[in-house]
Amino acid sequence: MTLAQATMIDPPVVSWLGIAPELVLGVGAALVLLIEVQWKPSRTAIAWAGGAAVIAAALLSVLLHARIESGDGISTFLPFAGMIALDGFGVFARYVLLAVAGLGLLAAQRMVQEAGTRAAEMVALMLLATAGFSLMAISANLILTFLGLEIGSISLYVLAGYVRERGNSDEAAIKYFLLGSFASAVFVYGVALVFAGTGNFSIQGVHDYLDGVVVFEPGVILLGLALLVVGLTFKVTAAPFHSWAPDVYQGAPAGVVGFMAAIAKIGGFAGLVRILVSAFPDLAGDWAPVVAAIAAVSMVVGSVLAIVQDDIRRLLAYSGVAHAGFILTGVLSGGEGTAEIWFYLAIYAVQLVAAFAVVAAVSGPSGSRSALSDYAGLAQRQPFLAATFAVILLGMGGIPLTAGFVAKFGVFSDAWAAGHEWVVIVGVLASVVAFFLYLRVIVTMYMDEPAGEAAAAPLGVRWVTSVAVVVTLLFGVFPGPLLDLAGRALPL
Repeated sequence: MTLAQATMIDPPVVSWLGIAPELVLGVGAALVLLIEVQWKPSRTAIAWAGGAAVIAAALLSVLLHARIESGDGISTFLPFAGMIALDGFGVFARYVLLAVAGLGLLAAQRMVQEAGTRAAEMVALMLLATAGFSLMAISANLILTFLGLEIGSISLYVLAGYVRERGNSDEAAIKYFLLGSFASAVFVYGVALVFAGTGNFSIQGVHDYLDGVVVFEPGVILLGLALLVVGLTFKVTAAPFHSWAPDVYQGAPAGVVGFMAAIAKIGGFAGLVRILVSAFPDLAGDWAPVVAAIAAVSMVVGSVLAIVQDDIRRLLAYSGVAHAGFILTGVLSGGEGTAEIWFYLAIYAVQLVAAFAVVAAVSGPSGSRSALSDYAGLAQRQPFLAATFAVILLGMGGIPLTAGFVAKFGVFSDAWAAGHEWVVIVGVLASVVAFFLYLRVIVTMYMDEPAGEAAAAPLGVRWVTSVAVVVTLLFGVFPGPLLDLAGRALPL
């Protein structure tokens, strides 16, 4: 290549606005640590600094959304040499992730106060986890998807073992780290096999290759795709890759476990949907039966095993396995079910953070004991906390006039229309079983005799549960605005 030819090569397009929310979260994490080292502020100031980073990232996401909606050309290219996708899918994912980060900081208010000099580390880790999974959601390249997955996952590994004084916290962190690292290795090996079969790391490049070439022996590509699915279904706690979740959710600090559970689910599903819908739509006939089987197993295993738990955290963990199966039914319809998947994820993520915030209020932000018997008579000891928790549980159970019912109806309708009727039937039966376990908790709170005194719920927990109740009821009666916004969250 001559010098004249070299100078004609177009440089990669750079869009700082396209990654501004992630940059703000990363810089915010660094600033929180620097502020702690330099000025030793109060724990409240540390929490406010983290909240300010989340608010700034949200404002930048709104600005980016406006630019994309205006059609001024920002969404017509993949900046950074095709690594980043500027589309409604990534914008909506940021909204949900940042909402969970904000609610997570509120729910962890008392834990931040008790953390002492390590409060800044906890807030910084929460910001970095949000930034990592946000990178997964906007990634248009399998390598960048893996980097985002690792940034988010490593932050959560450390958060799981944050309370070093408790042995079960260390056990949870080690188990999460070892199994999470294995899942990441499976994912990156899948990336390697997809590249070996298609010659592309780009999601769009993989799609174009499969669309333009007849592959007579796609064994390597299918094996790579299978490994990608396994790696990501681990993150969303889908069965049979869920065994780590109950132990980790039980051992991790109660103040942050809701954030950990919700943020990983959002990032994992964002990566899974973008890869399956954008890169492999031509192989839907191959991956859809596998995803259907995982969804069915998750719904059955999660619902049945949740019933026999006597610890509220393990109950919520197995409930999360069932909800992962419910959301996977929406994936079966391909791109047609994206709006319903995002609606479900947004509602469930808020409910999950709020549910674990109640656990932190009852059991203590750093505690690990959360027996179901601790909730006996909670309606008499803490009427507001019990009432909001009951509404959240009913929403998770999918009672009509709650957002949970709209979410389940949406993903089941898409799966039925796509020809997976048997999965929908399994899902409906699993929903009936799952409702019993939520009803069991409500009966314990309202019908059993009080078990001791309950400490007053922190202001942050009351705010989080109130927001969850409003979201559950408002979008249960008027789901249109959120569904319309999620309907524009389509991947490029």
